[in-house]
Amino acid sequence: MGIAVYPGTFDPPTLGHVDIIRRAAGLFDRVIIAVGANPTKRPLFGLDDRLAMLEEIAAEFENVDVEPFSGLLVEFAREKRASVVIRGLRAVSDFENEFQMALANRTLAPDVETIFLMTSADVMFVSSSIVKEIARLGGDVRKLVPEPVARRLQQRTFEEV
Repeated sequence: MGIAVYPGTFDPPTLGHVDIIRRAAGLFDRVIIAVGANPTKRPLFGLDDRLAMLEEIAAEFENVDVEPFSGLLVEFAREKRASVVIRGLRAVSDFENEFQMALANRTLAPDVETIFLMTSADVMFVSSSIVKEIARLGGDVRKLVPEPVARRLQQRTFEEV
């Protein structure tokens, strides 16, 4: 089914992200995880760390690559010859913002389609924000994130953020 781009900040990657990656890898010939480098955000993990975590996670999928991106998503998709942008939805509340972004992207690039994938029910509640808060307060995040992420969160000093 061609090439798809799965964009995000992934700060940090969660089991919800892995669920979407796994399912997208089964639907498309190639999936590019596009890790956003947004200078207006101050992520917990720098771009290199997020890329490294996602590369470890994606290693089990032969058709999944991880790349950084900045600027317009649709321009990145066109550059990579992707015809699809994948967006994950956890709840109805996610839909409004995602729908607006999809319409804006369609206006900019009518040849790039947006496909929404619902996160599986067992990880539907997991968000990067929740993971960071639990980790910041010393909680166990191993049921919420892949092992490479849990390891890095354990090593993280939250006073520096």
